[in-house]
Parts: sequence; structure tokens; C-alpha cells
Amino acid sequence: MATILIVDDDPQLRQSFERILQEEGHLVHTASSGETGLVKVEQVKPDLVIMDVRMPGMDGLATYKEIRKIESRLPVIIMTAFGTTETAIEATKMGAFDYILKPFDIPAILDMIDQAVKASRFMHSKVQVGAYSDDEPQDALVGASPAMQEIYKAIGRVASTDATVLVRGESGTGKELAARAIYQHSARAHRPFLIINCVAIPPTLLESELFGYEKGAFTGASNRRVGKIERANHGSIFLDEIGDMPLEIQSKILRLLQERSIERLGGREPIPVDVRIIAATNRNLEEAVRQGRFREDLYYRLKVVTLSLPPLRERAGDVPLLAEYFLSRHAKSMGMPNPGLTKDAARALESHPWPGNVRELSNALQKSLIFSKGYPLESNDISRAAAWNMPEGIQSEETDSEHIDALIRKWVREQMTVVHDGRLFEQIMDHLGSLVIAEALRMTGGNRTRAAKILGLSRPTLLSRIEKYDLKIRTSVD
Repeated sequence: MATILIVDDDPQLRQSFERILQEEGHLVHTASSGETGLVKVEQVKPDLVIMDVRMPGMDGLATYKEIRKIESRLPVIIMTAFGTTETAIEATKMGAFDYILKPFDIPAILDMIDQAVKASRFMHSKVQVGAYSDDEPQDALVGASPAMQEIYKAIGRVASTDATVLVRGESGTGKELAARAIYQHSARAHRPFLIINCVAIPPTLLESELFGYEKGAFTGASNRRVGKIERANHGSIFLDEIGDMPLEIQSKILRLLQERSIERLGGREPIPVDVRIIAATNRNLEEAVRQGRFREDLYYRLKVVTLSLPPLRERAGDVPLLAEYFLSRHAKSMGMPNPGLTKDAARALESHPWPGNVRELSNALQKSLIFSKGYPLESNDISRAAAWNMPEGIQSEETDSEHIDALIRKWVREQMTVVHDGRLFEQIMDHLGSLVIAEALRMTGGNRTRAAKILGLSRPTLLSRIEKYDLKIRTSVD
């Protein structure tokens, strides 16, 4: 759930928007003018502002400039009619998250809101490095092994510089957390931080998404559009999965790193930009360079500083600390007491190879908690959860549907016997809902459109559930 402020002088639009966003689970505030909007920004500290350009009194552009003085990282989506697009484009050049033309279709605006809320969370939610607090669960890089100590030192050394950073590591090792930690400890921490997953956006759209385009650049380009790199001016960009970026776009990223300028599609003039690049990949870039799939000059430009996150199997001594962290965090998020682990369970965790790394460990502990009986998790609880992560065909016979049904019924009975806050049904359904959606996303390789179709949900509804359950996913072409 996010706190969203709608600023528009049209009462009907405010009302409709408020109803739609409340149905999506957001807390909504409204303001009828720019002046009132500024007061609300200070009072309610929203995660996102959605604002019209044309309003009586202080217009949208003037209001946006004042919002930046209050909170420079607050994402703002500008609503505009066709005749006032230049003003909206001006706002995006100054750092507004995006703009959308009226009339807009609901799925499109909900998708944009979802992206903006995530960007807000990434900028404002601190990543704890090397330690975590039980009082306020936060994302954290956890581990006391020498390898992780070196990572913490490297983050500390590189964060204060403007050097380009390449974060490497297998899937599930925490590359995104490392990138966010670098940003949050940098001199650009109060500037925008935008994350772009290079495999989540179709190659045909990635170039325009990154660099923007001029009116008439291609069929359908009816207005100029400012790209994400330009919108992140003076801030930082995290290019995730850069090893999968198409070659033609690699050359444009190389130019950005060399000349600190970009060109919009269809544009003729270079546009100077000041952004720090943090990139990540799980690919073997050296092999990709040898095979001609990755530019050698870009490879050397990116690896000014390289952070290599170790796989979990190479720091098995960190598993108990990680298990403690995830048990505490998941138990809090599910509103249940942390049952802890038996010694046998701790040994089982340390002996598992965890090919999916920290993400797999987190998922296994979450599954174990869901089916726990209220007392410390035992080794068979862990083995069962870990077995569910194995490929189909090598799972234990115990994980057949009847056994799972029995476990669910038993778990529900257990939940009914503990003290709760009157929202038990909702909490149980949320736990099960998060599992169903996570599995659908896993089956479709993170493709949200296909997952929504499989589940019979609208895409906006699926997106709102992903946000509600705080599901971390890796998306494929969507």
C-alpha cells in the first residue's frame, strides 16, 4: 500500500481517481489546487503525487518546482491534455517521474503508478549493510563472512565517488541490494534513482524507454518523450541484467559513459546528462565479449569498479545469520510469532547447497513458516520446503496434493488457536494469495501479463497484489 496525493481542480476526476486507487489498496489524499497540494505534501508525506498541469492559481509546473524544494526525490506523475504537453515535457526534463495524456486508460495509469511507487520505495527504503534491526524489518545485506566484509568495505569506498560500478554475481545473491546501498551512501542520495531491468522491457521498446524520442521519430510518436536517463539527470541509474542488453543499445550506453550525453530517437542534437551508472549482471561478460555478444569497449568502461557477490555455497557460515534475519522478517510480515529453529534444522540449512542463493533460502524459510506448527522449525520442515524448490520430478512423494491439503488444513487450525487481531481470514488469504501469485510468476518466468492471464486476474489487479505482498520478482519480456 502506498500513500498517494492527487492534485486536480476537477472534483469528478479526483473522486474517480480516489475510488480506483483505494480499490487497489492505496491510501489516497486529494487537493483541489497547487497551493493546497503543497500543504498536503508536507502534512501527509506521500509516496507519489499525481498532478494536473492546468489549474487555477499555481499551475502544475510551478507546483512541481515547489515540491522539489520540499522533497526532491518524491515521484510526480503529471496529467496533461494534448494542448499542454510541452509543459508536462518540461516537468519531466526537470525530474518529474513521467507524464500521461488525458483521457488515459486505467491499466496504463495503474501500471505507471506501480512503477512510480516502486521507484519511491527504492529511493526511500534504506538497505542495512552488515546488520539489521529486529524492530523495523528492512532490506539488508546480511553476513559476517570475510567475503561479505570485503563487499561492505567496497560499498563504503566506492559509494562516495562517482565511479561507474559493475555488480556481478549469480541470481539471488543480492545485486540489487548492493546497488541500492551504493546509491543511498552516495553524494547523489537525495537525487533520483531509477532501476531499469534490461530483460523486462522488450528490445524494441528499451531504446525509447532509456533515451526518449522526438515527435515523428517513428509511427505513433505523436509527441516528444523524455527518456529515463534524462529524467534521472543529476541522479543514478541502475541497469540490471546489462549482459542481456542488445548490441545496438550497448553503443548508446557507451556514448553516454564516454561523452556524458545522449540523443533522443529522431533527435539531432546531443543532450548533456549527468548520471551515475551502476550496472549488474549474472552473465559471463568475458565469454560474451569473446562471442561478440557484448562490446569490449563497453565492458572495460563498466568495470571501473567491480563488486563480485559470492554465492551462498561459498559462505555457508553466513546461513545461520541469514536464517535468523529472514525468520524474523517473514514472521513479522505474516503477523505471527517467530518460532525459531532447532539445532537439526540449523544444520539442515547449512548443509543445503542453495543453488538459488539467498533468494532460495528466503523462500524456503517463508514456506516453512507458513506450514509451521508454532514450535521451532525442525529439519524435516526445512527439507520439505527445500524440496519444493527442486525441479519437478525429483520431489518427495510426500509433497503430493493430498499431503499439501492436509498441511494447509493443519496450519489453518493452528492459526485459529493463536491470538489474532480480528483479521485472521484476511491474513490467511493473503498468505495463500502471495504463494499463488509467486508460483504463477515463477511458471511464466516473471511475465506478469501471462501470469495474470493464467490466474484470471486483470493485469492491474495482479500488479497491486505483487505490491501488496511485496513479492520480489525477476521479469522476462512482459
